[in-house]
Amino acid sequence: MLTIPIDWTTIARGTPYSPAAFAFVQGGLGYTAELFANRDMDCYELEEFDPHVTGQQLCMGLRDFAIDRFGLLAQVVLKSWGVRRTEDFGVIVFRMAELELLRTSPQDSEEDFRAIFQFDEVFHERDLVDCIGSNQ
Repeated sequence: MLTIPIDWTTIARGTPYSPAAFAFVQGGLGYTAELFANRDMDCYELEEFDPHVTGQQLCMGLRDFAIDRFGLLAQVVLKSWGVRRTEDFGVIVFRMAELELLRTSPQDSEEDFRAIFQFDEVFHERDLVDCIGSNQ
């Protein structure tokens, strides 16, 4: 597969988010799609699978991706990029869709990302220590 470099600085321009937040969401989208594809394929033995994930699924996948990549510092890293709520993931996704870097379905909306979880709860140090290194 041919990889085309993306200028994340240009993509992030005019938003409150770091270019790294956009790159993270792109990487996390692939991580999430694979995560849900494996679950669905195993559970339903589907021959064909639609790789589309919902806003809620993406938020959960991005949470796991952040923990996998940054461990106990997940919330600190996301916060440094301007990402403090699941709604921020939605803004980033729809900015990328606007620029045709990814596709959304007609049923998708930024509302799908509203209050999926609270960062202080899912990235709480006590809980992260228990799940880091496990399959969560």
